[in-house]
Amino acid sequence: MMLAWEAPGVDIEPINKESDSPSNNQIEDDEGWSLFYTSSTEMAVQVNNENTVGPEAFTRIAPACAAIADVVTTQNLFDALTNTSGSRLHFLIYDKYLQSLDKVIKSAKNVVAASSNLELVDGEVILDVDGAVPTQPVLQHIGISAWPGRLTLSNKALCFESLGVGQYEKPARYDLSRGLKQVIKPELTGPLGARLFDKAVMYRSTLVEPVFLEFPEFKGSSRRDYWLDITLEILRAHKFTRKYSLKGIQESEAIARAILGIFRCRAVREAFHFFSSHYKSLLVFNLAENLPGGDAILEILASCLLRIGACSAQADISGSSFTEKKLVECPVSLVTLSVLGLTLDKDVEFDSKATYLRGYVCVGETNQLEAAVKQLKMDTGKAEAAQLTVNQVKVDGIDANFVIMRELLFPLILLASRLKVLASWEEPFKSTVYMVLMCYIFVR
Repeated sequence: MMLAWEAPGVDIEPINKESDSPSNNQIEDDEGWSLFYTSSTEMAVQVNNENTVGPEAFTRIAPACAAIADVVTTQNLFDALTNTSGSRLHFLIYDKYLQSLDKVIKSAKNVVAASSNLELVDGEVILDVDGAVPTQPVLQHIGISAWPGRLTLSNKALCFESLGVGQYEKPARYDLSRGLKQVIKPELTGPLGARLFDKAVMYRSTLVEPVFLEFPEFKGSSRRDYWLDITLEILRAHKFTRKYSLKGIQESEAIARAILGIFRCRAVREAFHFFSSHYKSLLVFNLAENLPGGDAILEILASCLLRIGACSAQADISGSSFTEKKLVECPVSLVTLSVLGLTLDKDVEFDSKATYLRGYVCVGETNQLEAAVKQLKMDTGKAEAAQLTVNQVKVDGIDANFVIMRELLFPLILLASRLKVLASWEEPFKSTVYMVLMCYIFVR
């Protein structure tokens, strides 16, 4: 579809009819089957190894499947996938991303089934677990002591299970869905309470004293940064629902959007060992929080969510403009999670056939959110260009305070340059007079 969008009307070989049959291309979730297609080798042959896709086709078509991309972050996802290929997406890279995303979703389903120790509430989905491997523990600092354990993030809470004698103890649960003036930020930790290593996350709320969770690793802090980002994404998603008074299916759709973003972030991180900066985030609410003008994105997203209703039960595919607008306002992310086997809201009933295949794409027109993201990208580009102009004025590698100090010492610098000219004997008369004068002063 992306190749056709980028080069419409180009003659290509017809796809094998056997591979196009419903029995071969249906979505399966059994072990060994892909959630997106059955044979990546067969797909690669059909696509042709020499063809690549540009950003315009990817950002337009990829959000049609809500699990694969989000309208808000699709450009950043494309930049991550084409980080080493000159802004052209090859099918093998895209296939590797899909396979990684497939594994992430299946692992989330398996963890939910085996998480009896956490006592999950209805609609709670486990997003990631760390610290289960002895070589990569998570340490909880209490006073001057540190205790290893297992850390779990769900769509409602952050849970830490201390490692006891051969088993995990009762988990400490930090609720992210309530408005408790919660603060999550990076922090320094070390042995005996020393602040040496920048590898920890601090959590604090009105009900809980500061809790420090350390992610030890030999070099860098990418592991800590990843957990900081995904935890903040859930926290900001719940703050977003409270700010705009989203309830029921609207709240579930916002949380589902954050969950799918975390799955995509995990897939890219595990497949390509790529970690995005704050301004290239693959997480919707983190991106809107850190970008200038991101509040406009959140306002438009909230207006779209407020129009969501139980419309998918009566939706059809007749192609009328009324029907298309109706389809766009359905809970696409929530339906996607339901199709993938992860249920957030058991009280909501809908027909997934009318919405899942449409994703975030508006046929024949541009989505409001898509237009806002493009405008924000233009504004961000102008801001970056202005900042680049400011940086050019500064001296490379020197802090602003040193630049100011250099201006204050400008007379001494000018005197030193003149002494250097005299010492070079470019003007013998002046150099001779200066040498005689200095000798007279020394003698006196």
